[in-house]
Amino acid sequence: MERVDVIIPVYKPERGFLTMIEKLRAQTVPINRIILMNTEQKYLDRLLYGTTLERENHNNITVKHLSKREFDHGRTRNHGVKLSDADVFLMMTQDAMPADEYLVERLLESMRGEKIAAAYARQLPGEDSSEAERYTRQFNYPEESCVKTKADLPKLGVKTFFCSNVCAAYRRDVFDELGGFVNRAIFNEDMLFAAKAVEAGYGIAYAAQAKVYHSHNYTYRQQFRRNFDLGVSQADHPEVFAAYPSESEGIRLVKSTVAHLKGKRMWNKIPDVIIQSGFKYMGYLLGKRYRRLPGRLVTAFSSNKEYWR
Repeated sequence: MERVDVIIPVYKPERGFLTMIEKLRAQTVPINRIILMNTEQKYLDRLLYGTTLERENHNNITVKHLSKREFDHGRTRNHGVKLSDADVFLMMTQDAMPADEYLVERLLESMRGEKIAAAYARQLPGEDSSEAERYTRQFNYPEESCVKTKADLPKLGVKTFFCSNVCAAYRRDVFDELGGFVNRAIFNEDMLFAAKAVEAGYGIAYAAQAKVYHSHNYTYRQQFRRNFDLGVSQADHPEVFAAYPSESEGIRLVKSTVAHLKGKRMWNKIPDVIIQSGFKYMGYLLGKRYRRLPGRLVTAFSSNKEYWR
């Protein structure tokens, strides 16, 4: 059986993070090591103070502390991989909650029998999710599993490269062969790796039976800033995104969400979706054109201030 490590970038974790660690330790496939790439030591120390994890001296948990200035979506994850000697490593975010004890098992199953570089899990909405967010999760993470390869590019376009480090497993040998994540990334380090893998002849598996709870009810400002960073990442990597633009997929999601709300007679929710979509699109367009903007606006619009320093 392959050895599996879990790598999690951490910043200001809350109590739910301890539950996440417990659920990872209860998986049917035992976790070899949990590697925490923690930004600002004081926040993690505060959470762990007096807990079982602190008394155990972290047991199979390895912690690497970083400053805010040192963190980068790509480089930090690459550093975490270097701390691992496992055959497969699982990238997760601190707010991804395993839905059951079969998460790792199902991801590993989806990587067998084919030339698979990575497999990502289905993201389910949390209890506090809005109806629009619930539908968005269903739209992006359907019930059917699939494997995406180069042959799917004419049909799926940029979605062929979709892979999410909210919860995704990677084969270490393929990861090393392809050079890992880009070292400097404001966003989309997972999709950029997936694009390299697909172009090299590997497949990206979507494992619908591997499930985590993960969703957000972003404010308009948060959506704007998130999509600004998304636009920046696409502008910085035209070798991937110029040939397969994502605008049409975003429009399809908006139309589909509005139709869903109409079908449920939730008329009062539709204006919010339209306004939110406007903020997303504005942020995305400005991000794609960030080189034309004054530096102070770029920093103000971005959700990742440290990236620009």
